[in-house]
Amino acid sequence: MSASAIYEGVVTHRRFSPASHRLRYRIFMLLLDLDELSSLAAKLRVLKFGPFGLMSFRAADHGDRSGGDLKAYARERLAEAGIVADGAIRLLCMPRILGYGFNPLSLYFCHRADGELAAILYEVRNTFGQRHSYLAAAPEPGVGPLRQSAPKRFFVSPFMDMDLTYDFDIAPPGEAVAVGVSARRGDEAILTARFGGQHRPLTDANLLKAWLKHPMLSFKVIAGIHWEAVKIVGRGIWLRPRPPLPPEAVTLGASVRT
Repeated sequence: MSASAIYEGVVTHRRFSPASHRLRYRIFMLLLDLDELSSLAAKLRVLKFGPFGLMSFRAADHGDRSGGDLKAYARERLAEAGIVADGAIRLLCMPRILGYGFNPLSLYFCHRADGELAAILYEVRNTFGQRHSYLAAAPEPGVGPLRQSAPKRFFVSPFMDMDLTYDFDIAPPGEAVAVGVSARRGDEAILTARFGGQHRPLTDANLLKAWLKHPMLSFKVIAGIHWEAVKIVGRGIWLRPRPPLPPEAVTLGASVRT
């Protein structure tokens, strides 16, 4: 049975500071087992792997952008951190729609050979074409939701300062998936963003149903980001200067079970 799937659900976003606002919209994401890409490409017609299509997935949108083996890329980052993950690696991300795609956050769920979750690699992208990753090993035992934290090292929103901590609250993919990201300064909440989705088998029929519900998926996400920015500026909140990229490609975090 394929481990790859569709997760359809709701994104909620709440900002507490410097100005309060909320948004909510529906999206779908793909969970792609990186060992299954060739077999998925052979059986799926609605989702293309590489070329332009109604929906498409391009390896060059992720990792080091070379278009190379993403599993090898993730394993290299894990090895550099001294984490053993010699099993499946599954990528949770949104597809391109009509050739366009933007993933603010993609997650690699990295497993050991026994199937236990070993680590999560968080790939963050900003609207300036830059990216950075956060990596945290999963605590043992490997069952149930977990919280992972890391210091903010990468500029994403021009309305947020850099002296923050990220908390990632994760319920790994199963019948459902939940991804929560919170930014805080000490105990002060600055922002929370969450996605909760329900499992659907990755088939052409289900892909087409998801597209019919969300035909402008990628465009909706990027338009929403910029529209929120306009509203924040309209409240008199001005942009923070963009610092240089961190010297390291990956920031390490810590993890606990919740």
